[in-house]
Amino acid sequence: MADVLETIKEQCIKGKRVEVLTEVKRALAEGVDAKRVMLEALIPAMSVVGEKYSSGEFFLPQMMLGARAMSEALQFLKPYLVQASYEKKGKALVGTVQGDFHDIGKNIVKMMLEGGGYEVVDLGVDVSPESFVAAIEQEAPQFVLMSALITLTMDSMRRTIQTLEASGVRQKVRVGVGGAPVTQKFADEIGADFYNADAYGCVEKCNQLLG
Repeated sequence: MADVLETIKEQCIKGKRVEVLTEVKRALAEGVDAKRVMLEALIPAMSVVGEKYSSGEFFLPQMMLGARAMSEALQFLKPYLVQASYEKKGKALVGTVQGDFHDIGKNIVKMMLEGGGYEVVDLGVDVSPESFVAAIEQEAPQFVLMSALITLTMDSMRRTIQTLEASGVRQKVRVGVGGAPVTQKFADEIGADFYNADAYGCVEKCNQLLG
């Protein structure tokens, strides 16, 4: 049983989507609980992928392959996890801010969060401040995570936080920001709760804040 979980983990780190799904199906057929597959194989695999990316051993394409393998396996496991009423760690809203149509960074964060046991509501790209407010009121998340990939749209992050404050929902959530042009200095300046340079760091920060 431990062997199949180790194989799933290794294949996920390598980004082998087909092999991961095959081994996940084998694990379930052998009676391994879906929750164990997630907690003992997929989540540890994504931790390794995240660490390798942060240290420079893995580059973006390798991290994407690992994240996609994990994401597909999680999609397959979802019915089994719901059946087992798996307790999620927390809920996060993710979105690329108004005026920005890039979604690679957001999608990586989403996959890493799902792999880390979070429920994720993806608002998509070009998300207005008002849409973030409406989603907070509807979904009651612990985290709001905003992405911007071009310098011109960074100010949308500032406007969104101002709108959250004006609408009275700012105190209900922790706001995280990220993306290529974003810095810790800018995050502090606009009143975000945290900033991280990569998706792995973002998940780690969410875990710390929940803890």
